Amino acid sequence: MDALKMGTGWSVDDLSKAQIFLQSTSGDSHPGSVHLERLVRIAEKELFELGAKPAKYTTTDICDGIAQGHDGMNYSLPSRELIAGMIEIQATASPMDAGLFLSSCDKAVPAHLMAMARLNMPALLVPGGVMEAGPGGLTLEQIGAYSAAYHRGEISQEQFETYQHTACPTCGACAFMGTACTMQIMAEALGMTLPGAALISGNSPELEEMTLRSARQLIRVLEADLKPSDILTMDAFENAITVHAAIAGSTNALLHLPAIARECGLRLVPELFDEIHRRTPWIVNVRPSGAYPASCFREAGGVPAVMEALRPLLHLDAMTVTGKTLGQNLDAFGNVRDIYRAGRSSSAKGKGNPEVIRSLSDALDPRGAVSILKGNLAPEGAVIKHAAVAPNMHRVVLRALPFNSEEEAYRAVLDGRVRPGHAVIIRYEGPRGSGMPELFYTTEAIASDPNLISSVALITDGRFSGATRGPAIGHVSPEAAAGGPLALIRENDLIRIDIPDRKLEWMGINGTPAPPEEIEAELRKRRASYRIPACKEKKGILSAYCQLAVSAMEGAYMKERP
Repeated sequence: MDALKMGTGWSVDDLSKAQIFLQSTSGDSHPGSVHLERLVRIAEKELFELGAKPAKYTTTDICDGIAQGHDGMNYSLPSRELIAGMIEIQATASPMDAGLFLSSCDKAVPAHLMAMARLNMPALLVPGGVMEAGPGGLTLEQIGAYSAAYHRGEISQEQFETYQHTACPTCGACAFMGTACTMQIMAEALGMTLPGAALISGNSPELEEMTLRSARQLIRVLEADLKPSDILTMDAFENAITVHAAIAGSTNALLHLPAIARECGLRLVPELFDEIHRRTPWIVNVRPSGAYPASCFREAGGVPAVMEALRPLLHLDAMTVTGKTLGQNLDAFGNVRDIYRAGRSSSAKGKGNPEVIRSLSDALDPRGAVSILKGNLAPEGAVIKHAAVAPNMHRVVLRALPFNSEEEAYRAVLDGRVRPGHAVIIRYEGPRGSGMPELFYTTEAIASDPNLISSVALITDGRFSGATRGPAIGHVSPEAAAGGPLALIRENDLIRIDIPDRKLEWMGINGTPAPPEEIEAELRKRRASYRIPACKEKKGILSAYCQLAVSAMEGAYMKERP
């Protein structure tokens, strides 16, 4: 091993130093990863000057935005498993003493956290920050609505292209509370980053300073032999779910947090998310559910300000990578709302603005942001972000309009076949059906149509972008490809959605309400003639994932054996 390391350029002195696994998802794939190599070089230099020997490893990620609208989206969730697996291979085949991880986006951050927990060596994560908003506060998730408007002839091609060309002015994660920003915040809430590390402007000197501070702290973590297993406890996960409720975070966190917890030998059941959201107010006024770009979030106080507001609801004795408890970290931060007033970001509206991060007494919603629905249509559960749903859609009965793929449903929306009162059913898009892609274009086509956004629901065993607005119910489990009830729904069946009572039920046949015993008899009749379709993918990693993935309500991770 020493001979091979020297052949790589190591000196004899390097062999006796602390050896640091410097892992990033850097690459030219998208704005959230393109700048990470610069941060890696900064961390490498600092670690070397601290007397350690860093070794750079890369497992780049893909971009959910670039993967939207074509079959590449089917590979998005499986990529989380592969990134974590590749890091496991790298760090096990080439043993190291500690790890510094740098990532920004949807699957990279949860994959890094999964790998850190799996390897259980002293480690720390550096989030890659957030991009600035475009002109007039333009953020990327609005492109979906503009795309639908363009296809309906409501705006010109020139207008649409102007939005496209200006929505992503800098590097970093997309500037709304999508999955990337949500998971950076989750990493900090779990205690795996330095306080204040999430959602720093991606092109700012402050992010470089945070990288330097993180490199220095990693050496202290190594000296203290502080491992992820000391930090990633059930208390830490409950803290993260509490913060998730307060920020109205992406529903994809309900896939990622259980998968990370599993690596720690813990199980996060869907009911825990619902219970915590019921008692935790939504206080962060950031798009898509709120009003401000995510680039305003940290300037308003960031995660420390949110956790300070949530103090009565948190486990303050949870350990963090600082070597101190969460409560000690918050005490050390002082007046967190004034910390970032001198920030260099152009998003001046965020600086000290109490509208971005509100107090508990001035919450946007006292019941968090996400609900877990159950019933005869989703016996294991389904997820809805009720914070993004109009009040008139919280209790409603709709007529089913089922489709076996997103492409069919999207075209039906644009062609006007989807009408007020429809429950658009999209099935065979779960983990075992097609890899569980995001259904962003269909949700945006509905949400951008004023006639549909408050009168139509989308129900699917697939998942949604963190940018999704409107009554969108995802993760329906068991999924259709596993023989779940969603596979048996026919056009004009009646579907009841009851968010306050947490119900998702099939309650009528061909437009006529029916008692439960009649629905159950019809369910048995339809199931008798139903045949589960073969997996769409016949080869490659997507085929393997579709065969090995567990239910979305368990985290959609790949189990070890069929």
